[in-house]
Amino acid sequence: ILFLLMLIFSIVAGGVWGLIPAIFKAKWNTNETLFTLMMNYIAIQLVSFYYNKWKGTASSLGQLNMRSHAGWFPEIFDQRFTINVFVVVALMFFMYFYMNKTKHGYEIAVVGASQNTARYAGINVKKVIIRTMILSGAICGLCGFLNVAGQDQTVSVSSAGGYGFTAIIVAWMASFNPFYMLLDSFFIVFLERGTRTISDTYAAFNEYASAVVIGIILFFVIGSEFFLRYRVVFRRREPRDFDDPAPKPAKSAETAEPATEPTEAAAGPAEAVEGGDAQ
Repeated sequence: ILFLLMLIFSIVAGGVWGLIPAIFKAKWNTNETLFTLMMNYIAIQLVSFYYNKWKGTASSLGQLNMRSHAGWFPEIFDQRFTINVFVVVALMFFMYFYMNKTKHGYEIAVVGASQNTARYAGINVKKVIIRTMILSGAICGLCGFLNVAGQDQTVSVSSAGGYGFTAIIVAWMASFNPFYMLLDSFFIVFLERGTRTISDTYAAFNEYASAVVIGIILFFVIGSEFFLRYRVVFRRREPRDFDDPAPKPAKSAETAEPATEPTEAAAGPAEAVEGGDAQ
C-alpha cells in the first residue's frame, strides 16, 4: 500500500506541476522552457524548507527508514535499482507506442510542427498543449518516485542531480526517439563514469575538469548534426572584366519584332478590304 500511495502522489504531484506552465502556454503563449526553468527555483526552495524542517537539529536528514526500510524497493539480483530498470524499459516502449501509434501522438507531432496547420486540421491546440504538459509532469513525478525508492532512499535539494538538463541533451541527440534515447543515456553514463574514474586516479584531473570534458564532447556531437543536415559548398566567384560592356538583356515577348512575312490568317482580311475598295 505504501508503494501504491507513493506512486499515485508522485504522478499526481508531477502532473499538477506540469499543469501550471501548460495553462500559461495555452492561454497566453508563454515560453514553456523559461517558465519551467523559473519553477525549478520554487521547487528547490520548497524541498529545502521541508528538508530543514524534517531533519530538525541533525546535521542531515540521511536515508529514510533505515531500520524498517519502508518505502525502499526490494533487492533483485543483489541490486535495489533493478525495478527502476524494468520500469524505464516499459516506459520506453509505452512512449514509443504513444507517440507513433496513437491519435494523441499524431496531434503532438502536428502541433509541434505548425500550430496553424493543426488548427486548420481541426485539432484543439490548447487541449493538446495542456494534455502533453500534464503527461510530461506525470512522467517526471514517476522518475522522482523511482529515484527516491530505488536509489537514494531520501529527499534533498540534490535528489534531481541535474537529470532534467541531461534529459534535454539525450532527447535532442536521439531526435526524440525513445529507443535511441536509451543508447544515448548509456553513452552519457559511460562518459560520466569514465571521467570520474580518471579524476580519482589523477589528482590534477578533478571532477570539474571531467564535467568540462563531457561538455566539450557533447557540444561537438550535437554540433555535428548541422553537417548531417546541411552541406557546406564553397564557390569561387569568377572575376569580371569591367572593360567589357555589360551583356544586353534579352528581348521579352512584348518587345519582340513582328514577323516580316504575313501569315495566311492576316493576309485574308487584307485581300477582302482591297476587294471592298475596288467595288
